[in-house]
Amino acid sequence: MSSDGNKKQFWKRNAAKVPGSIQHVYGAQHPPFDPLLHSDLMKAGNKPPPATPGKPKKATTFQEFESITSDAWDVGDDDDELLAMAAQNLNIEVVMETANKVIENHSKQQERQRHDDTTEIGQKDENTQEEMAEEEEEDEEDEDADAQVEEGDAISPDVSFASLSSPFGDGRLVKSQSEAPIGSPRDVAGERAALHRQRSLPHRPPVIPLVARMADQNTSGTPAMTEREASRLDKFKQLLAGPNTDLEELRKLSWSGIPRQVRPITWKLLSGYLPANAERRESVLQRKRQEYFGFIQQYYNSRNDENHQDTYRQIHIDIPRTNPLIPLFQQASVQEIFERILFIWAIRHPASGYVQGINDLVTPFFVVYVFEYIEEEVENFDVSSLEEEALRNIEADSFWCMSKLLDGIQDNYTFAQPGIQRKVKALEELVSRIDESVHRHMQHYEVEYLQFAFRWMNNLLMRELPLRCTIRLWDTYQAEPEGFSHFHLYVCAAFLVKWRKEILEERDFQGLMILLQNLPTMHWGNEEVSVLLAEAYRLKFAFADAPNHYKR
Repeated sequence: MSSDGNKKQFWKRNAAKVPGSIQHVYGAQHPPFDPLLHSDLMKAGNKPPPATPGKPKKATTFQEFESITSDAWDVGDDDDELLAMAAQNLNIEVVMETANKVIENHSKQQERQRHDDTTEIGQKDENTQEEMAEEEEEDEEDEDADAQVEEGDAISPDVSFASLSSPFGDGRLVKSQSEAPIGSPRDVAGERAALHRQRSLPHRPPVIPLVARMADQNTSGTPAMTEREASRLDKFKQLLAGPNTDLEELRKLSWSGIPRQVRPITWKLLSGYLPANAERRESVLQRKRQEYFGFIQQYYNSRNDENHQDTYRQIHIDIPRTNPLIPLFQQASVQEIFERILFIWAIRHPASGYVQGINDLVTPFFVVYVFEYIEEEVENFDVSSLEEEALRNIEADSFWCMSKLLDGIQDNYTFAQPGIQRKVKALEELVSRIDESVHRHMQHYEVEYLQFAFRWMNNLLMRELPLRCTIRLWDTYQAEPEGFSHFHLYVCAAFLVKWRKEILEERDFQGLMILLQNLPTMHWGNEEVSVLLAEAYRLKFAFADAPNHYKR
């Protein structure tokens, strides 16, 4: 089928998701894309709605589009040296060598894990063969007894197979004759080979929490606190205990991840919400929290005023769609907190106002500051069980830290979102230099970067990663100079190239778009984020100061 035919089928299947449709839901796992952005579809007869009088056609079209829309360096004792290097103007060769070392260590670790798994499986197979040989001897001894069963008492095939353990040795019961491993020896050998490959894969737990309780929790089931992690926690505590916290040292230490126990205070310091002077912190907190609730008293009742109705209505619609898979965010009290935070921010920033996607940016702060008051898992935690003062503190702190973040990227959310347009263009130019094969492949099948990377920039990859990974990623973003704006570009480039094999295997527009909307990151943990950050770190220092950074 031609490329044009695939694109038409793709948009036809997703027609119910196009803006204006009753079934369209912003905030779903994979928000739809505006077919108006694809010129071929316009040629096919799908005309865009008439532009609003007085507004340029280009801006209107883009507004329509936007409306739908463990440690980072697992290198042991080299952390301190690496982070000290990060604060200096580094020689590119040195930085690339260091980043390559991180990635090489990661590859070696994976290879050792695969070798250990294979060895263990080989031992299990030998044991299984011995057990099967013993069972055959027992079966021969029991043949006479089996032969005495009368025809009228014969066991039905379904019952007999259901009562037998699977010869695969995985504890699975075969339900029917069709499921039993009956066939030629070649078939059985093929099934056993497939099982061997399956068992050789790294073990993954069946259920992985979307929000990790511990800051350095891995998906591999490792202990919550290793000796190295305990040592890092002590370093944080010593640094934070002084009368004046050295913010530069705190950034260096935080780049590799922040332990859960000290993450709330560290985020507040790195964002500029709290002063470095320890004696002033409590008074600043009290003043800023009172100021926020003063805004609530002054402005929140105006949400039903005619000039604010559209803003509040959109916020009210988007809030239930924020992290729909996490029960915490479906609680009425949590949604009311988010509505107040977003409404107050919107009316205090009229240049941009509320834009869909900003609602996602509240969630990491909210989760981190809830952890300041609880020890248990947060996904199903009932926040109404907290004292009212604690809830008020969490709400105010989340508002101010989100505001600090948005101050650095507000041009992402002003009219026509010029900041995002520039970043998407920069991403395209960067990818064309670091992986020309991927870039040309997407060009060949007419995939525009704006069609998938708009969401990456608008939501800071929050729709592409589990929340536990976003929190870890933001440790580094807050430690890195211009982390949410400049460094995020290199993280997105590393993220795209991470999937180069899967991208190059897709041979049509539809397949590429579905892949880029459904990247398989639900199992990700610290290990995957570590490699992503290492790649981004290497790309930044290899290209950021290059004179032809954005030129071919």
